[in-house]
Amino acid sequence: MYLVESKGGAIACMLLALLSLGTWPAILTLLERRGRLPQHTYLDYSITNLLAAIIIAFTFGQIGSTKPGSPNFITQLAQDNWPSVMFAMAGGIVLSLGNLATQYAWALVGLSVTEVISSSITVVIGSTLNYFLDDKINRAEILFPGVACFLIAVCLGSAVHRSNANDNKAKLKNFEMANQEASGPSTEIEKKSSKDLESNVTNRTSAKPKEGTASFLLDLENKRAIKVFGKSKIIGLAITFFAGVCFSLFSPAFNLATNDQWDTLKQGIPNLVVYTAFFYFSVSCFVIALILNIGLLYYPVLGLPKSSLKAYLNDWNGRGWAFLAGFLCGFGNGLQFMGGQAAGYAAADSVQALPLVSTFWGVVLFGEYRKSSRRTNLLLFSMLFMFISAVAVLMASSGHRK
Repeated sequence: MYLVESKGGAIACMLLALLSLGTWPAILTLLERRGRLPQHTYLDYSITNLLAAIIIAFTFGQIGSTKPGSPNFITQLAQDNWPSVMFAMAGGIVLSLGNLATQYAWALVGLSVTEVISSSITVVIGSTLNYFLDDKINRAEILFPGVACFLIAVCLGSAVHRSNANDNKAKLKNFEMANQEASGPSTEIEKKSSKDLESNVTNRTSAKPKEGTASFLLDLENKRAIKVFGKSKIIGLAITFFAGVCFSLFSPAFNLATNDQWDTLKQGIPNLVVYTAFFYFSVSCFVIALILNIGLLYYPVLGLPKSSLKAYLNDWNGRGWAFLAGFLCGFGNGLQFMGGQAAGYAAADSVQALPLVSTFWGVVLFGEYRKSSRRTNLLLFSMLFMFISAVAVLMASSGHRK
């Protein structure tokens, strides 16, 4: 079994995890914006997310011979370690709930702000719990200022969302007023049906709308799977905060599974190695995703159309991208846990600065914050600055597990 034991190796794992975990949300967001139902996408994503954990378990978890204190993956499957297994599976359940929630929040709130708020909540709660579970191996005088930076970023992220929402509302209002003579009296733009919006855009522009314009927002609304006009912004923020709370619990649960701080295992039973814990963690994550998303096929939320298992199986549009997203998330989580086992899970939570990567994709791929007000751009810059500060401070707090 291969274990990351050096501080440098742990930080390398965190950086690779940061890149992977910041990229997969952009892929799922891209598919939703192209009209693919999120239930279909998430089911595909869940398959390869589990497959990544299996690959990690049978490679890194099986390298070398079994040792008494660190048994290989297959050896440990037969041991009486169910208390730790239950902690690992509990972590997988809350992660699955958080991931499921964020795919709806991305549409309502935006990729950048959703990732900022949920990740910041994760660090504020999760890193504090991990600090005490890890017997304070991380330097508190460095760790908690980093946590404070994330807390500030939560506030800035909420402010960015409000400011950008006001910018978009003003763009749509001006667009409606400018075209009122041609279109006649109309109700508030957010309450128009998708059919009306499509006709509105088609009649007024034959070229591809420029990012950040009202025409771009209307065109996007027609194409995307989750319709956001007329939806309360509070719903999106509430979903985001729920996701953040879920994310804040999965790392402490995994920490308990691998280190048994509460002495739940019988005498002589070794702790779960990171690869065995990650396997059980991913299995429960997959099962919950399967159950909930099959239910959402037939009982959708947020005005999505009904689907079926047969329709999902026949939907190959974007399936390869969804599979890629699952692999990226699976390997990203695995790298995070490998680094956390060596340097402390509180420091490993620095990968929750993934909005740095997600914001890059949000701006480059989706045109988020294009033609936004100076106030919005200033808040966005401040939010990203706090994240850069936070990830640097959190990594600097890394300790070494004895």
